[in-house]
Amino acid sequence: MKKWIAVILLISFAGFALYYFFPLSTESPDKEKPAQQIELTFLRNLGNQAFNQAYEEVIAAFEAQHPDIKINMQSMHWGNEYELRLRTELAAGNHPDIMAIDSPNLALYANSGSLLSIDSYMKKEGNIDDIPEGVLNGLTYKNEIYLAPIVESSIALFYNMNLFREAGIPFPSGDPNHPMTWDEVLEIAKKLNNPATGVIGIDPAQGFNVGEGPAYFKMPFLWQFGAEVISPDGTTAEGFINSKEALEALQFYQDLYRKHGVAAVEMPPTPFETDKLGMTVLGSWALSELAQTPGFILGEDFGIAPLPKGDYQVVPNGGWALGISSKTKYPEEAWEFVKFVTGYEGSKIFVDISGDLPARYSVAKNFPELNEYPKNIFIQQDQNYSKSRPVTPAYPVISQAVKELFEDVGKNGKDVEVAANEAAEKINNGLRDIKK
Repeated sequence: MKKWIAVILLISFAGFALYYFFPLSTESPDKEKPAQQIELTFLRNLGNQAFNQAYEEVIAAFEAQHPDIKINMQSMHWGNEYELRLRTELAAGNHPDIMAIDSPNLALYANSGSLLSIDSYMKKEGNIDDIPEGVLNGLTYKNEIYLAPIVESSIALFYNMNLFREAGIPFPSGDPNHPMTWDEVLEIAKKLNNPATGVIGIDPAQGFNVGEGPAYFKMPFLWQFGAEVISPDGTTAEGFINSKEALEALQFYQDLYRKHGVAAVEMPPTPFETDKLGMTVLGSWALSELAQTPGFILGEDFGIAPLPKGDYQVVPNGGWALGISSKTKYPEEAWEFVKFVTGYEGSKIFVDISGDLPARYSVAKNFPELNEYPKNIFIQQDQNYSKSRPVTPAYPVISQAVKELFEDVGKNGKDVEVAANEAAEKINNGLRDIKK
């Protein structure tokens, strides 16, 4: 009997130990396992401190709402370094899941098969009616949307109020819908220009720089006079960049330097801020840059007016937008990220931190300062009068040809028709190379 009692006690103790140390689960084994986290690689351009912080905050907000998705963000300096890195990675087969693309280069990546069309996603969930048509056109290639925008850009006429006062010239209107004509600007530039004191009347399109800036700032000259760079079907530049309207625009531009002498090829350092430049065309981002100049205050020392017009009121648009790799293993998850970042919530966070112009109407309405002078000028121009640069795989050739064209006519004084014909030939060669 003692032996059986000992056995019963031993079994009871073993059962108690199993229950105490290994309690029964109320859930199935599958539910106990944490969901597998998907990691998406995101390659993007570096910007200023606020721009970089904006991306960090947007990603943190996305990951908080999507704990099953981890964003591995990698960044490179803007410009040739970023483009070289991205193209090198793609050529080597190292496709990031998501990538930032400078919108003029869209067709280059879409045509090579590197980008996934997000047309169906955008039309179903991207709320495209909230994006200005001019902006959306620059994100579309062969009738398919490939990129989604976060922020946008625009340019305007900045004028030195001190020099205007000294010359007794009334300040121009800040109404985005009523810009001065280029002829009116020319007359003001003549009054401001003073070689004796070293004052230059106007810098019409950011001098003669390198990179994409020249095409961005100078292409609007052609559009404003009714010209195009290439045909609507993207097959030729002949009869477009060298059209009668283009020659008129180029002649006006050249005359600012050669005939009237109100623009200068060589500029002193910071001429606008030191009262040596009456008017200049700058981007929306210049507001924050000029705010760092002590003693040079918006509304006291300088003002802003809409970009002057020719026969038409047109400004450039375009900026960094997000696309999805055609090689990603996770297109749905990548779209969730793109949708969040470029949608209302993500864009609102980004704009609030970066100070950039939003691409969406709804986000612009959310910031009172964007609906007041001077930022309303940039916003309303972008929404109502903006145009995208040509969407073609040959765009890098076009950008370089436009840069060289304006250098030839403005800096070098070449006959405008000769220079335009040379530009048309360069672009057509590029278009033919793409076909091959």
